[in-house]
Amino acid sequence: MGICLRYSIYCISCRAYFLFTMSIYKSDRAFSDYIHKKLALPLIYEHLNWEEVQLRQDYAKYIDMLDGIDYVFRSGNSVMSVQERFRDKKYTSFNDFTIRYRRDFNAVESRHQSEYYKLKAHYFTYAIVDCSKENFMNATSFVKYAVIDLRKVYEKIDTQKIVVVDNGKHLCQLTNDKRIECPILYNSDGSSSFFPIDIALLVKLWGSEMIITQMGFI
Repeated sequence: MGICLRYSIYCISCRAYFLFTMSIYKSDRAFSDYIHKKLALPLIYEHLNWEEVQLRQDYAKYIDMLDGIDYVFRSGNSVMSVQERFRDKKYTSFNDFTIRYRRDFNAVESRHQSEYYKLKAHYFTYAIVDCSKENFMNATSFVKYAVIDLRKVYEKIDTQKIVVVDNGKHLCQLTNDKRIECPILYNSDGSSSFFPIDIALLVKLWGSEMIITQMGFI
């Protein structure tokens, strides 16, 4: 096979992969945007008296990419930044939220560190909707939701109260000395890793210090 032909096949494969990933991204974005507007705003943030701040589109994209911030809210004189993650109903049995950890096999070295290293949002809103992702416009409510104080989570990680370990396990564990051990998990394709944090364990150890509001996790 000639070099030109091999290169052409490579280019076609790269383009197909790019179009495929862009399609997934657009689908995920449509799901997240819809759930934010139709469910999260009235069912979560209004009850907290948080009002969404309308950001310039370029600035919103900047803080999303660099700081892991999806939305900014205001309540009185306080300003809160939030990352959101919504799941469909097939995740109902899970009691943890996940933080993306590393991408060590990425060809670009600067991308080896994932959201754990860049996340600057004050809060993490994690919620499971009452329908499948494919039929997200049929969603009417949340099965579960929680708003987690990420600053407190990172403080517990820094003080070793929450420990991220590559221990071969799949679930978080509470140790005898009242620490939460969070296992590093790997995506099936080996492209990246992440770790779960059990919301019920956060509530058990630290209560409202960690969880601003929740429904369905305890």
